[in-house]
Amino acid sequence: MPKITINGTSLDFTPGQMIIQVANAAGIDIPQYCYHDALSIVASCRICLAEVWQPNPRNNNALEPIPKLIPTCQTACADGMVVYTDSPKAVANQKAVMEYLLINHPLDCPVCDQSGECFLQDYSYEYGRGVSRFEETKIKNPKKDIGPHVYLYADRCIMCTRCVRFTREVSGTSELTVQGRGNKEEIDIFPGIALDNELSANVIDLCPVGALLDKDFLFAQRVWFLKSAPSIDGLTASGDNITVDTNDAKIYRLRPRTNMAVNKWWISDEIRYSWKHVHSDGEQGRLRSPRRTQFGAQVDADWSRALLDAAAALRGTDRGSERSVSPRVGVLVSPMLSCEDAYHLARLALAVDPRAVLAVGPVPTRGQDKTFPPTDPNGYKVYAEKAPNARGVKRVLSALAASAGNKAQLVDLADFTRSLRSGHFSAAILTGNYPSAWAPQDLLDAARSQSGGGDKTTIILLDTLASTLADAADILLPSSTWLEKSGTFENAKNMLQAFEAAIPPVESSKPEAQIALDLLAILGGAPAIVEFETLVVSPAKQGQVPDAVRILDAVGQYFNAADTRTEMSRIPGLETFATTVAPAILPADQSSDMQMVEL
Repeated sequence: MPKITINGTSLDFTPGQMIIQVANAAGIDIPQYCYHDALSIVASCRICLAEVWQPNPRNNNALEPIPKLIPTCQTACADGMVVYTDSPKAVANQKAVMEYLLINHPLDCPVCDQSGECFLQDYSYEYGRGVSRFEETKIKNPKKDIGPHVYLYADRCIMCTRCVRFTREVSGTSELTVQGRGNKEEIDIFPGIALDNELSANVIDLCPVGALLDKDFLFAQRVWFLKSAPSIDGLTASGDNITVDTNDAKIYRLRPRTNMAVNKWWISDEIRYSWKHVHSDGEQGRLRSPRRTQFGAQVDADWSRALLDAAAALRGTDRGSERSVSPRVGVLVSPMLSCEDAYHLARLALAVDPRAVLAVGPVPTRGQDKTFPPTDPNGYKVYAEKAPNARGVKRVLSALAASAGNKAQLVDLADFTRSLRSGHFSAAILTGNYPSAWAPQDLLDAARSQSGGGDKTTIILLDTLASTLADAADILLPSSTWLEKSGTFENAKNMLQAFEAAIPPVESSKPEAQIALDLLAILGGAPAIVEFETLVVSPAKQGQVPDAVRILDAVGQYFNAADTRTEMSRIPGLETFATTVAPAILPADQSSDMQMVEL
């Protein structure tokens, strides 16, 4: 293969690759502002200029210097080329570019949201001068509200034009433009057109400085206090890879995690702000404690009593008489749940009733699938299907139903609803975990007609948000959202991807898998004793203080997603959970080159 030497390191390259692309792939630092793998190359920031020597075919391929510095982002590699970004000429250019960029840049790092993640800060330290020679008055530009999610602090902008190219080349909406010339040049929106497309907030991630900021995250938290967890989009069928930033057991933002096979570098605004219901309050907010029906009305209950009542209903011993009847159990597994949740819920149902009826909950859809850029069939896709794991849940339920010797039934939602309305079940476990009200009217009517005790079906609901269905349940068990547990989702491309818990379960909620394991333990004779214990969450970054939070005890075995996948892989049809689940991995943290002194 052809070779190029960058700062003394010999590297292979593919013809057509730019110098900066080869360096980035090899982990060689070349400062860059305007370059991005997904965008056109404009070579406008000039900080990546390098000294290049190249074989001259007119002089027996003798290695000769190109007379001027050239942009590594816009120069294709050539066999035998030698590149220096650390030579005196290249270093002098880097210092000059940094000095020019900082001439009018405000010194507001202490109040800037980008502080700690800012290329300008990093490069000023690594490549800039120690002092400023500029003594004149800085040019001031106003703060602009350019869209529902984005503020533009124009005086911080370095005119890399990443955001402008993104709206033209990726979203295809072209809301942003460059206006003016010289030191009056600035980014702006076209008159009357807000930055309001389905991918608009990606410009916040693209901005290398603090010019484009997230309204939702503005002044909310310092980034060096945040801990990060790798997760998967829990709202749509896309399976987008995300990073969840948290502090003190509270979510502050979601960011895209690069995966070229799934979401490339982007996430939609819908996914970025999909976590708000996790900490919601009010009448439609999070369910905070279990409830049970007593004398025809719902009352709050502790977990021990609620689990005992649920176990009794599953045994078939609470249907208005003391005698035990043959139980018939139905389980509606939400497509918002993980594969591991589905596995343990189905295993619970089959342990109680080998003839259990299993079904996948409603799969919401909204609009149509869209691709960005619209002309690229392999571009980033926004799915109309608003459930992250419909395929995974169906895969697990199908395998478990088959493993039960065809006694169990896997039915569709309509058949399950008819069976529920007709009183076919002694107990029915319904699961939600949607970000808003989710129950179709016919399912809601069926649940209402059966709830209330006596000889009717006992409705056991595992859900996260208050709703009309929650009010109709005989036993209500608060469950945890996908950000509060680990698991696996199968996206629309049939890719199985693992995700990790970002925060502990909110208040007294539990993962659905843990609830199923607790009920199995009680049915097996374990005492239903549930109390709070303290869990210390290890910090994700060195130097951070660990969070101490209170979570609920498990009655039996503690749920562990990795162990569950190993157990699942022994079931015919689920072997893939041992071999093809993509792990949840965060990019390695960069170590600082600042010297630390022990005091």
